[in-house]
Amino acid sequence: MSIADAGHSHLMDRVYRNQRHIYDLTRRYYLLGRDLLIAGLAARPGMRVLEVGCGTGRNLIAALRRYPHAEFYGMDISSEMLATARAAACKARLEQRVNFAQGDATDFDPQRAFGIAQFERVFMSYTVSMIPDWRKAIEQAMRNVAPGGSLHIVDFGQQEGLPRFFRALLFAWLGWFHVAPRAELRAVLAEIAASHDATLDFQSLHRGYSWIAVLKRPA
Repeated sequence: MSIADAGHSHLMDRVYRNQRHIYDLTRRYYLLGRDLLIAGLAARPGMRVLEVGCGTGRNLIAALRRYPHAEFYGMDISSEMLATARAAACKARLEQRVNFAQGDATDFDPQRAFGIAQFERVFMSYTVSMIPDWRKAIEQAMRNVAPGGSLHIVDFGQQEGLPRFFRALLFAWLGWFHVAPRAELRAVLAEIAASHDATLDFQSLHRGYSWIAVLKRPA
């Protein structure tokens, strides 16, 4: 982990050291589209599924319950969040079915962390807006997708169908938590999809409140 990566890790630990205990309770009202992303994974038995930036483990546990015969893995840069994720998995009695590792999304090596080079499904839920070098993180996530597999992303949109005052208030509030919605997300995803000969399905949800995308690699 580079000096810059270590700095971001420490920042995330500071931000979420206390918030992690109430994160899921508070975020459920405005992290829209997460369950739609999980439904879209369509993970079949035996498929390997990786969440990049797994946070508290909320999404992984929901996916585990929906796809009981798939294999699940989660990584995050924050040791504080990983502690919460592991505790949540234990509380749900699912700790034997999910593996966690700490790492930076921009250069995460799943072979070193899990002994697995690629996954049939990789997903990123409201992490792109929190990663400084988010383009590099998406590129790395796409490299971790196996042929015929897919990368699923949901994050804040640009509120394009909502009043301007709402966008201004939301973005200002998100800034307090070092969250920056990425206006160029669709264009960057199109470039990455093209570089991997992948297809891109991009949708705007709730009048642009959130964006959801699927990049599918050819078999």
